[in-house]
Amino acid sequence: MPAISSPWLAVGLGAVLVGLVAALLFSGAAGARAVSDPGALVRWGLPVAKALHNVSFATVVGALIFAVGILPRSLSGRKGRDTDEPEHPAFTRVLAVAAAAGVGWTLAAVAVLVLSYSDIAGQAVAGDPEFTRSLVYFMTDIDTGRAWLAVVIIAAVVTTALFGVRAPGALAATLVLALAGLVPVALIGHSASSNDHEGAINSLGLHLVGVSVWVGGIIVLALLSGVLAGAGGPGDRGRSDATGPALSRFSSLAGFAFVLVFASGVINASIRISTWADLAGSAYGQLVLAKTAAVLVLGGIGLMHRRWIIPQLDGNGGSLSARRVLWQLVLAELLIMGATSGIAVALGRSAPPQPTTFAPDASPAFILSGYELPPEPTPERWLTEWRLDWLWVAVAVFGLVSYLLGLRKVRQRGDSWSAFRTVNWVIGLLVLTYITSGPPSVYGRVLFSAHMIDHMALTMVAPIFLVLGAPVTLALRALAPRRDSSRGPREWLLVFVHSKFSQLVTHPLFAAANFAGSIILFYYSDAFGYAMREHVGHELMNLHFALTGYIFVLTMIGIDPLPRRAPYPMRLLLLLATMGFHAFFGVAIMGGTGLLAADYFGNLGRTWGGSALLDQQKGGAVAWGIGEVPTLLVAIGVAIMWSRSDARESKRTDRAADRNNDADLTAYNDMFAQLAERDAKLAERNSKLEGR
Repeated sequence: MPAISSPWLAVGLGAVLVGLVAALLFSGAAGARAVSDPGALVRWGLPVAKALHNVSFATVVGALIFAVGILPRSLSGRKGRDTDEPEHPAFTRVLAVAAAAGVGWTLAAVAVLVLSYSDIAGQAVAGDPEFTRSLVYFMTDIDTGRAWLAVVIIAAVVTTALFGVRAPGALAATLVLALAGLVPVALIGHSASSNDHEGAINSLGLHLVGVSVWVGGIIVLALLSGVLAGAGGPGDRGRSDATGPALSRFSSLAGFAFVLVFASGVINASIRISTWADLAGSAYGQLVLAKTAAVLVLGGIGLMHRRWIIPQLDGNGGSLSARRVLWQLVLAELLIMGATSGIAVALGRSAPPQPTTFAPDASPAFILSGYELPPEPTPERWLTEWRLDWLWVAVAVFGLVSYLLGLRKVRQRGDSWSAFRTVNWVIGLLVLTYITSGPPSVYGRVLFSAHMIDHMALTMVAPIFLVLGAPVTLALRALAPRRDSSRGPREWLLVFVHSKFSQLVTHPLFAAANFAGSIILFYYSDAFGYAMREHVGHELMNLHFALTGYIFVLTMIGIDPLPRRAPYPMRLLLLLATMGFHAFFGVAIMGGTGLLAADYFGNLGRTWGGSALLDQQKGGAVAWGIGEVPTLLVAIGVAIMWSRSDARESKRTDRAADRNNDADLTAYNDMFAQLAERDAKLAERNSKLEGR
């Protein structure tokens, strides 16, 4: 049976080093410095350590993705929690690969941490106490050191878990934790100080996610090439062979990853390269071109997999020639990806054409927010002032594409789907994009009143349209259930819907308390200032309020499946309570005399508009006035649903009466007749007793 042998896997790792060395020599990034040179060991060792870190991290992510959502868990293909069921050899191998790669990831992260300090300090690695004290200071007080220390901790925790975790839910949680290791990496480097630093950070983060999924998946495919066919008996081969399903499932995921890698790479490069001369005339730009060409070639190979190889892999793994070509293409991808990964590390060590440091005369607004003050807001500028948040743009695009693909599957099957729900979903995504990337976001960074418009729209306007789109219901109709022991998107969606966590956060009382109470906790704590100053805090704020609003509206008017739904009277009471709470919050802000996040809003150097305190009081009026309208609309929606529910119940009762000739009504009347007869007999008996 064709497979990729171990020597070729070693060649793939060698391609990483060859690409790295060639790119470093071409760009001169590993050359000796005139001042504070840390030595050749650090200049060459740091990029090599980063390359090994990237490869091992991608392998961990790819292996966990295969274990969680691609490979069958059991050899027989039967679902269930029977611990005596033998594992599929590919599942066993992929967890072993993940654990080994986790060890490599942890060691490489430690090496990067130490060598990064030596590189920044401009001194060679040493074992003396002074070096150790300075290294500890670097890890605890310098952003780069703290970031790599966080990566080391995450890698160590993930690796420890990989040696003992076997349950699907625990593996999924481990995957999420591993992906969290990308956040510190995205926050440091060139992106952290670019002119559009938030756009650069977000595009880099999306790029790293796509690369990790894509590259890690190819590495895992190569490592599993000899065991994907399973280990069943002579008559069990078709049932245990996982080559075709694994490749088909990963191909769909790799398609999304390719689009994400290419689009985010173009965006990130355009932030650092503003002219064609910089692109073609600088070593940095030429490395970007080489990397782009390699990504396009890899995309072409992936298309060959999808159009030619996968259709030839039937339930028994396909013909021998098809399998041979399959693994040859995977090997080619592995080699090209290895060289490209080396180029990517060299890019991170090379200076981009655009400066990545603050100008000496940077304005207070630029220092605090990362951007210059926008012009004074006018009605026209509430439509034209945009600053794309690529993270939320990616969320919106993914949501739109996934919804339309699901809609196409449902329609192809002959089922119907309401155009009203489709239109609401599209409108909700457009509103979400406008809120997170448009004028509310731009002016929300310098005006509290605009920030409150942004907040109220994010938590109370966009969720209404998104909930009416019923995405979970569409997904459950469109996604096909898995026939083997693996868990696909549909299975994971059902697991999440019925999970204890879902039961908690979607409980009507919890959802209402979270919807109303988190406002107080956020604005009257240091979390508000952190969200305004720090990019991570800002994105977490957007995520929290979007999810909070979505879950609350879902419990009120959604049709998507929930563990528990409140009766309609309780829903109206909860809506009235939240309306009152928002009014109280708005009045408190309007009457407040202390500036919230004063070290931020009070130091922006704004030259137009009223004072920061007056603007904050205006924001309180926004919270009181605008915040009530969407809640009132939701209350009207609940009333309409209540009325329709009663009408449906009446129709159901009438149909039941027609079927049984009003048996329920007859029985009801008979009961009263019997009661009346009994009362008459009692009255007659009492009268006889009184006559005596």
